[in-house]
Amino acid sequence: MKRARQKQGGCVFRKGTFWYVRYREPVVLADGTVRQVHRSQKLTKATGPYQTKRAAEGLAEKTLRPLNDGVLVAESTMTLNRFMETVYLPYAERQKRRSTFVGYRNMWKRYIKPEGDRALRDFRTFECEQMLTSIACTHDLCRSTLGHIKHFLGGAFRYARRQGVLDSSNPMREVEIPRARPAGETHAYSLEEEVRMLAILPEPAATIVAVAAFTGARKGEIRGFLWEGYDGDTIEVKQSVWRNQVGEPKREKSKGTIPVIAQLKLFLDRHRASSGNPLQGFIFQNPWGNPLNLEVLARKVIRPALEGEKIPWYGWHAFRRGLATNLHRLGVSDKVIQQILRHANVTTTINIYVKMVTRDAEEAMKRLESNCSLVVPQTVPQLQFESPKLGAKTGDESARKTLTLEAVRGNLAERGGFEPPVQVLARTTV
Repeated sequence: MKRARQKQGGCVFRKGTFWYVRYREPVVLADGTVRQVHRSQKLTKATGPYQTKRAAEGLAEKTLRPLNDGVLVAESTMTLNRFMETVYLPYAERQKRRSTFVGYRNMWKRYIKPEGDRALRDFRTFECEQMLTSIACTHDLCRSTLGHIKHFLGGAFRYARRQGVLDSSNPMREVEIPRARPAGETHAYSLEEEVRMLAILPEPAATIVAVAAFTGARKGEIRGFLWEGYDGDTIEVKQSVWRNQVGEPKREKSKGTIPVIAQLKLFLDRHRASSGNPLQGFIFQNPWGNPLNLEVLARKVIRPALEGEKIPWYGWHAFRRGLATNLHRLGVSDKVIQQILRHANVTTTINIYVKMVTRDAEEAMKRLESNCSLVVPQTVPQLQFESPKLGAKTGDESARKTLTLEAVRGNLAERGGFEPPVQVLARTTV
């Protein structure tokens, strides 16, 4: 017969000007066993409505109610570090991609472990925000990295709730990311830059760069491309390689086929012929038949070749951003670009991958200048224009038609109008 849970009222005592309660609670020891230990907790100051012991005992009953009701379990006394080591990171290793797990583990060791000696159930939103602020002060991290840390910790506390370790709400939910430096500017290769690279790079580096530029595939996906997934018209994305681990692509939506343009087909067919016309296996492989290490290729072959021609190297992902930007400049719809890059949603494609270049901004401003010279005088006939180039005030039609954009800006500013900066009209996403 199962014994009923024994409720405890605790021992309420006064020390100095404060009331305390002494009670027992189960805790998980370092060897994993559970043991009852004595605890003492401050209740309140012995003043006002809590001058008597009876009043303090009522407060103690409320304090011990979660323990008596079984809401607080022994596992919740584990420190955050112990929970990470023994519970959450092993779960992430089983469930997540290898690269994701290694990133989680490194994040915990580098940033969270020095702050993680507090019991899980003692973390409230206040303590979590303090911890994130402390991490931001100790390390020179950008705001996006702090966002990753918040996301990681939020996932750990969600898993603790799903496992019954915690019964409270997720303390990371309302944590505000502290002020920090912005993330560094990212780059998207233009079609002109890519053509210059293809003209100077040796094989197989040139073919790999062509694949990156004209498919927009991620680095791990390029390493995982197989000859049996290439038919001359399309190339299939069905796996990804991280270090020496072959696994699934980043997301389920990342799987799919990418159209191969004629220029890329020439590169791939030439590479296939020089490799002995294989029918299967990795398209880009080392002498032992394993996926080629693209970071080593970039360090030893690509970067030295580009430095000689004064072309900067921004990494493999710059080709993925470049494809999105180049297609956008050609007028391809956002939804189609999303499909080619295999993003989960179109917002990611537009806000992160499509980057407006300077000449696009200049062309947009020229079109605006042309429209302003005709539309502004017609819609605001009472507006008088004055410009050093035009001399005194004028309102005749010929002057309006030849009005420069700078003159329109100056007059709008003089009359309290709003002068939109170029960065607003030609927004660059990061």
